[in-house]
Amino acid sequence: MPTSVLFVCTGNICRSPTAEAVMRTRVAAAGLDGAVAVDSAGTHGYHVGEPPDARSVAAGQLRGYDFTGQRARRLSARDFETFDLILALDRSHMAAMERARPAKSAAKLSLLMDFAPDAGTRDVPDPYYGGRHGFEHTLDLIEAAVDGLIDAIRSGSV
Repeated sequence: MPTSVLFVCTGNICRSPTAEAVMRTRVAAAGLDGAVAVDSAGTHGYHVGEPPDARSVAAGQLRGYDFTGQRARRLSARDFETFDLILALDRSHMAAMERARPAKSAAKLSLLMDFAPDAGTRDVPDPYYGGRHGFEHTLDLIEAAVDGLIDAIRSGSV
């Protein structure tokens, strides 16, 4: 059975779709296609149905990531049944996920940055109100954490 991973940020247009795109690319490069299912969602429904932020897409495409077909959606109760691992992009998302989690959910909740302990932060900052550098920094953090996540999946520790 494949491991299923859901990335969660606020509106599902910057950080979590970037994490989804990075994870899909890195999963394929690691030869884990079919072994890892990936998606993303937001804690709020501000942008439901919209594509990822154009600045996130532009920054990601420069590094070879594909955002095709992604549309913002809100985290649902069903996600806690569907996904094995639900990863928050910052601590406010983690708190929202813990509040929304159904009592009988077996999904494991964690911060994405727990998979990059040497990065010096537990939160991926929101680049939405900043410039290009913010989107690059977001990518740097997400890439480091996704690499750690893939190592954890390979070792069976998640």
